Amino acid sequence: MSLTNTPDILVNGHKIPASKIDAEIQYYPASTRREAMIQAAESLIIEELLSQKAKEKGLIQTVSGKFADNHPDLVDKLINQEANIPECTETECRRYFDSNRDKFTSAPIVEAKHILLAADPQNLEERAKMQQIAESLLAELKQDIEQFSRLAKSYSACPSKEVGGNLGQLSSGQTVPEFQRQLFAAGTGLMATPIESRFGYHLVFIQRKVEGTLLPYEQVKAKIRHYLNDKVQRKAIAQYLYRLVSEADVQGFDFDLSNSPLML
Repeated sequence: MSLTNTPDILVNGHKIPASKIDAEIQYYPASTRREAMIQAAESLIIEELLSQKAKEKGLIQTVSGKFADNHPDLVDKLINQEANIPECTETECRRYFDSNRDKFTSAPIVEAKHILLAADPQNLEERAKMQQIAESLLAELKQDIEQFSRLAKSYSACPSKEVGGNLGQLSSGQTVPEFQRQLFAAGTGLMATPIESRFGYHLVFIQRKVEGTLLPYEQVKAKIRHYLNDKVQRKAIAQYLYRLVSEADVQGFDFDLSNSPLML
């Protein structure tokens, strides 16, 4: 459907005026006004269909404003009645756990120390200079790793220099991504090349690594049950909305069921 102006839309004979769609557009940021208008129109059509169904089921007598926003409990009650959303079973939870063991592990830990040669990412001359210093210090450390603490105190721009560059135990999310990726991928000992990050160049010695271990089923089954129930619920809701739109008499707008993000 080619939309050049906002249309009036009839949903089972009930009019959604163009002015209401125009007011709704602001809540749907998109690359073009047409795209935002389509999303706003789809949302209002679904709102109207839910409202009509709730009145049909005797859940409400009248409705004003946005049905889903003003009546969230009724929306949940309506969908639970109509969509018949099943709860996942213990067998399904166990099967998911057995098929996705790698998703249920404790976080790995790395104990490391570093020397930071700080350099502004926008200053290419400074970064080139610090890279050269990093390479020179790395060569020295390869000859005598016992010099790490001394060099950290002399050269590092990180407060950890006061404790020989010691960063302590690090887990995922405690450092910037570009540093973390290489740190957790490396083995123990002195890393063969400096790690470049937004802060500069890091010389890293990994003292110890504790790999993540598989968690027992009992410890994660509540999380699995929540995930599977949520997944089933979203699918059931999408199917229910698909059915509502498919069975409705919508005039003035072609609802693209296969591509609408509201159907996913």
